Amino acid sequence: MSDRMVSAPVYYALAQAHFSPVTAMTKYVEEIQDRLRRAGYPLFEAQPITQLVVPGPGQTQPAEPQIAQTASWLITRSDRTAGFILGPTAITYHTTHYATHKEFIPELMRGLAIVHEVVALDHVTRLGLRYLDAILPRAGETVEHYLVNGLHGIAFAATPRFALTEAVFGTETGPLVPKGTLVIRVYKMTARLGFPPDMRPRGLTLNPRFDIPDVRAHAVIDTDHYVEGRMPVDKDLLAKQLVSLHVALKAVFGAATTDHARTAWT
Repeated sequence: MSDRMVSAPVYYALAQAHFSPVTAMTKYVEEIQDRLRRAGYPLFEAQPITQLVVPGPGQTQPAEPQIAQTASWLITRSDRTAGFILGPTAITYHTTHYATHKEFIPELMRGLAIVHEVVALDHVTRLGLRYLDAILPRAGETVEHYLVNGLHGIAFAATPRFALTEAVFGTETGPLVPKGTLVIRVYKMTARLGFPPDMRPRGLTLNPRFDIPDVRAHAVIDTDHYVEGRMPVDKDLLAKQLVSLHVALKAVFGAATTDHARTAWT
């Protein structure tokens, strides 16, 4: 995720802001879409999200889980390399053609500013960044050349199929929320390059460099850093908060990968 990587391994990235609920978002989405269209995101698609709602333990009568649908809209570039996912409680900017955080974070801020101008948000409740990096060994290499020793897993005389390593850290961030949560997961597998079940590039096309149809041994580094709290809708301060999240993500990515990896990607 270095700003100077020529062959950066990021194949999907998202930045997200949760805000105070706007239950009437359907009423405002037409104006939001038009403003984003003029900002370079002309494609529009309504795409409800289906969720399983499990009753809480405090209910006196047992109840069956219910299926609920939440309104969601995809507002995307014409080449489907990047776009927004808008819902009643959040806006997400996502891309399959990540360059650097200097271009990435301002786009979320642009989308959030448009939503705020249209609906007058009260506050932001959560900010987060999440990156997927593909470890695709070259001929004669293995994923172990790219990952530090602590992520090599168990050595065993059998064909490896899948391994998962996860770590969660409390972080110091700023300026709006001083404490954050950073999660790093490393998936090692022999399969096609794919996505975690909770992270799909809805409406986007893959970068051809990562559109690999073959089954192959590889790894995915999934880094997720977020803060939660009551934050004012201040574009500059929110952007600084996101930059602080990015700095820690970049550091943990560096701690998980080897010098060989950085040389291969630079």
